[in-house]
Amino acid sequence: MLAFKKYLSIVVLLFLLSCQNEIDEQDNTAQGTVTNTSPLTTYLQRVAMVKTVQDNVIDRSSYCTIKLPYTVTVNNETIAVNTTADYQKVIDNINASTTDDDVVKIVFPVTMVYYNYVEKFIPQESDFNALIDYWNHYPDLLSKINGLNINYPITINIYNSANQIASSVSIISDQAFFNFIKNLNSSQYIALQYPISITDYNSQNKSITNNLEFENAIKYAIDYCPENNIVSLNFVQTITNGSWEIPYFFVDSDKTASYAGYSFVFKNDYSVVATKGAITETGQWESSMQSGVRELKLTFSSDLMGKLNSNWKLFEFNNSQIRLRNVSTNTSYLYFEKQ
Repeated sequence: MLAFKKYLSIVVLLFLLSCQNEIDEQDNTAQGTVTNTSPLTTYLQRVAMVKTVQDNVIDRSSYCTIKLPYTVTVNNETIAVNTTADYQKVIDNINASTTDDDVVKIVFPVTMVYYNYVEKFIPQESDFNALIDYWNHYPDLLSKINGLNINYPITINIYNSANQIASSVSIISDQAFFNFIKNLNSSQYIALQYPISITDYNSQNKSITNNLEFENAIKYAIDYCPENNIVSLNFVQTITNGSWEIPYFFVDSDKTASYAGYSFVFKNDYSVVATKGAITETGQWESSMQSGVRELKLTFSSDLMGKLNSNWKLFEFNNSQIRLRNVSTNTSYLYFEKQ
């Protein structure tokens, strides 16, 4: 029976992809297939990144972590950090008194592990400080999505449109999943085999049965897991600061190219000016909270800009990126990126 289900999944996947040209590259997310550029794929890769926030009290960076085991000194006490549970020993030492300096000193050499599983040997403190300075130049890099753990193994069906070969792969770890997504190419279409079990930041297990449920679970983790909300930003202040471009716009199909070269400036009087060379169009924008979700409403009058008109729901944002979606029969996406 299991073999038959696997065969049936691949047959269904092939059938969906055979219709791709006929439906003008319509989004297959609802049917289960995604590509290396689909929003869900990029979110899942961030779920699978290295967990880097647990030792921030030691390395001061959310983009890397120190490979276990290693040793630190805090307030003249030597602490062996052999497991992740030992991070608490460092925190307890810092909180034990209000009169000491609480400086955490790493005993070098150590090996740093980046969010993408790349490792770098750090022989001395000056090299470590240079590395942290490097990561501090990328404060708005979209980092790991914490608070959602995939319970492996999971199975993924793959179809390669270049050679018309179908296959499947079993993924057994976050690192394997991260690298699998990293190595996907534009001709590969994938479909996750559901159900998939996940565990949230409250240690509650949940069964995910389709792509939209997975994306909603990721959205929930972004909003509510404390490890994802290290810095609090004001959305209105952010969107009205500087000019933005559209790196991704998807409604039924990818329409990003139609907006290449346009610059968008959101003004405090709730007008938004779209400019490309000598072309200028002014529309309106407004933002409000609806049922606990931030919305961005755009209103333009031209045919091209009018395609942006919607009550977009905020998925996530930082100082340099704003990601919006509209969930209906087919989910639409609108991303803004700081120019």
